[in-house]
Amino acid sequence: PLVLEDAFKLGISRDRQLVEQYLATIEQRMLPLPYNQWHRVIDTPEHRVDIRLQRAGHILGSAYVEVDHNGTRIVFSSDLGASHTPLLPAPKSPERADVLVLESTYGDRNHESREDRKHRLKAAIDRALQNQGTVLIPAFSIGRTQELLYELEEIISDKLPVILDSPLAAKFTAAYRELQSYWDEEARARLQQGCKPLAFDNLLTVESHHEHLKMVRHLANSARPAIVIAGSGMCNAGRIVNYLKAMLGDERHAVLFVGYQAEGTPGRDIQRYGPDNGYVWLDDEKHTIRAVVETIGGYSAHADQQGLVNFVKGMKHRPEDIRLVHGEKHAKQALREKLETFALT
Repeated sequence: PLVLEDAFKLGISRDRQLVEQYLATIEQRMLPLPYNQWHRVIDTPEHRVDIRLQRAGHILGSAYVEVDHNGTRIVFSSDLGASHTPLLPAPKSPERADVLVLESTYGDRNHESREDRKHRLKAAIDRALQNQGTVLIPAFSIGRTQELLYELEEIISDKLPVILDSPLAAKFTAAYRELQSYWDEEARARLQQGCKPLAFDNLLTVESHHEHLKMVRHLANSARPAIVIAGSGMCNAGRIVNYLKAMLGDERHAVLFVGYQAEGTPGRDIQRYGPDNGYVWLDDEKHTIRAVVETIGGYSAHADQQGLVNFVKGMKHRPEDIRLVHGEKHAKQALREKLETFALT
């Protein structure tokens, strides 16, 4: 349970003994279930409840849940993946739902196409590397990092180092490599062609904190182009902060955002004020932004508005009741209006 281990360390304690006790307790209580098989959880004269997990396509191992309660079918979408996400198959709609609890993270917008975002990623990297600097990509450890590595292998020179400086992302990437049977057809075909999407030769992994600080100093002071992927995705913690403190003031370098930056985070401030050479506070220090700042949309592990609508449209027996969750108010409202329009056609 890599995600639970990380959550415990961030939210409760990093004490090794406590972490091990927590993981031992979790593993005793976990019951892995295969996809697409019904599992009885309650069986009494009053209540018969079965559940079935289906691939959600969000991150490796994610699932949406079908619940059958005395013949009434309730579907909890959880986080649904984008249809064009590399590595993982897109989610398929359930056959039926009487009640659907549907996420709405991107209920108010559609992602750009995969080809467009890949073209923009290459163009942004090419522009930055002309300055003989480093491209910093703040990224979440699971999902987005693996997508980036998959596409970077296709679009960059084999002489350009890609540095993965995140112990947690390295763990998740190793898990993705071990579970290739869960990849989609395109990714497995690339493996058969001899490609190494998550383990290409110019991919370097930084492990220790000492190696991390050494890498920061080397890239900040040298003129060797490189791409660095590090967490956290919103620049409010993690190793990306040291890179930003060392490089934001140098116009040779670039910061490339590929994910949502929440209000009040350093990432949002860099994104907003960077193009005008503003400043950002990092570890209680004010840093002027002279590095190039760019943003590329479309790198999201969440389905967009059309993907969410298609999830409903794909059901043979559609729900009479849809509850929208996990989205800001305007996103829920936009998705509601879209679903109501669809229901009338």
